[in-house]
Amino acid sequence: MMVRGEATPAQIGAFLIAHRMKRPTPEELAGMLDAWDGLITGIAPLASAERMMVMGSPYDGRSRTATVTPMVALLLAAAGQRVLLHGGDVMPPKLGVPLVAVWRAMGIHWPRLVGDRLREVLEMTGVGFWYAPTHAPLMTTLIPYREQLGKRPPLATLELMASPYGGAQSVVAGFVHPPTEALIREALVLRQVEAFVMVKGLEGSVDLPCHRPVVVLRGAPQSHERLTLAAKDYGFQGPEVAIAPVADLPDLYRHNLEFRRTILWNVGCYLWLGGLCTDVAAGIQRAEDLWTSGAAIDLWEKLQHLTAMADG
Repeated sequence: MMVRGEATPAQIGAFLIAHRMKRPTPEELAGMLDAWDGLITGIAPLASAERMMVMGSPYDGRSRTATVTPMVALLLAAAGQRVLLHGGDVMPPKLGVPLVAVWRAMGIHWPRLVGDRLREVLEMTGVGFWYAPTHAPLMTTLIPYREQLGKRPPLATLELMASPYGGAQSVVAGFVHPPTEALIREALVLRQVEAFVMVKGLEGSVDLPCHRPVVVLRGAPQSHERLTLAAKDYGFQGPEVAIAPVADLPDLYRHNLEFRRTILWNVGCYLWLGGLCTDVAAGIQRAEDLWTSGAAIDLWEKLQHLTAMADG
């Protein structure tokens, strides 16, 4: 009712702030996701039966730490793990750097992929970014309310755990506060998501930090395990990667040692969490081999070409 304009502005504001005050329940989040599914244009399953890793980060972006998620996705795809990210433009209340801005700085223009073109590129390359304003324009109608209220509504939690993909998948969701961990886990169980990973990442994202241990929850509807991963145990401890101008990120991804450390640590962990490697150490070694081979850069350049051609 809210996104279709059937509710009045007063009703929408009252609902969002009341829900913020009382906090959502897992049942409510699962119901919101059911409604979300009917309001978007999703991606039909690929021909391959391999499980897609769908990574959900805060739509309101990053304001303190630099994101490495796009580069991690490229390396994972080069390793054979298909990855789908999703997000939109600058979003209140944080108004941080969104993923689409980082992709754009890398010369990759996902908003140009309309219709079935996104699915085709995802099939060809193993990596994709679902741009919400293109594929879910109704959801943008609530952005002014989010700005005016100044508080992150339950919709923000919804975006962490949503998935626009229709095939076999593992949902990866970031979180900050411990209560959110339980809410998302229980909602995903209610939705019968076949596999999920939750991480206490940087600013609620799926980026694993190098400067501190990170809590990771890996599970399925019937069971889950809570883990703690520490970069220092693998020789990858380093400082928090501070936010940088978006225009500088492509060069930092390629040449900065702290960024390289963070990227390889993330890829190594996710290769293990996704079942492509027997342990984290093997995942890190695989990530280093891919980095040295230039496979991710080749994929980066291929996506530049594919998204540049989309206008035609």
